[in-house]
Amino acid sequence: MHPRARIHADPVLEVVDQFDCLPDSLVLLILNNVEDVRSLGRCSAVSKRFYGLVPLVHDVYVKIDRVVTVDGDAEDMLNMSSPKPRNILSHFLKMMLLTIIKPFHNMRSPNGAGRPLFPQLAHHSPAQVLQNFTHIRNLRIELPSGDVGTEEGVLLKWRAEYGSTLQNCVILGGTRVDRKPVGAEHEPSSEDNGSMPESFYTNGGLKLRVVWTISSLIAASTRHYLLRSIIKDHPTLTSLVLTDADGQGTLCMGAEQLKEFRENQLSASACSNRTQVPACNMKLKYAPYLELPGGTALQGATLVAIKPSTEGSNVSHISRKETDAFISGAFDGPFKFAVKALMKRRTYLLEMNGF
Repeated sequence: MHPRARIHADPVLEVVDQFDCLPDSLVLLILNNVEDVRSLGRCSAVSKRFYGLVPLVHDVYVKIDRVVTVDGDAEDMLNMSSPKPRNILSHFLKMMLLTIIKPFHNMRSPNGAGRPLFPQLAHHSPAQVLQNFTHIRNLRIELPSGDVGTEEGVLLKWRAEYGSTLQNCVILGGTRVDRKPVGAEHEPSSEDNGSMPESFYTNGGLKLRVVWTISSLIAASTRHYLLRSIIKDHPTLTSLVLTDADGQGTLCMGAEQLKEFRENQLSASACSNRTQVPACNMKLKYAPYLELPGGTALQGATLVAIKPSTEGSNVSHISRKETDAFISGAFDGPFKFAVKALMKRRTYLLEMNGF
């Protein structure tokens, strides 16, 4: 007879979480690639380890969903999907741009205490959200839409570089962006001899460009003013970019600009919550018609390069080469091509007082 077989149970193997074997430095590298502040908030709720590591990330992205009135009344919240106001001055008197929908309002601490993970988010302020992050180096904030209302088909883009005040600003505009018909050839206008046509002064063309310029500078100075508390609370910052979902305007500050911002007193405008725009010199370039890559064409193409007047300015050390590099690299894609094409056109000099 065959011996009776005996069945023995294997000893219970201890389950090892392989993720726990990863060093904190590698986990932080992963979290830095997450960036989005909402997603980081969700990561914080996963475990006590993540709860302690998330505040140490270096790269953070904050997307703002809506804005509120200056009064801060929740019932007066403005829906940014509604038509944009056409009066830029009225727009900025009515709105405060740095508010955020609570990204982790219902998140709870992993220790089971039942308290909110980020208790100060009740006010939905980006500055308060970011108080939980102690090692931010690169910060990117996105507004729900551009600040300057324009008619349909009009192109308006701007990029500004700030320290404690404006250092550089470039504005690209066009009265209309059209899809060029396949095979169609554009005949050069008789007025396009490289100079500003006479009609530009008589049909309101110059006035429109002045409105674009002032509106863009107000938008940039308002964004700059609202960043002051964030910069103060995060001395580790080396890069800060504030843009919008429409891609209309971008304010950027590098390590040198942030250092200069902290060392110098901010000059606020007396009329509203924004930084004072210094007296500036402007270079305007214009082309009635400009063909762009991808089968599009820009009518009334305009480039305005703005720099503070050197007298009494903190940015007189910036070389012309650095300024040209900033202008040529301000935009991407076909708009980069438009800037390079306009830089070859004749230059018209303008001056503007501070406001």
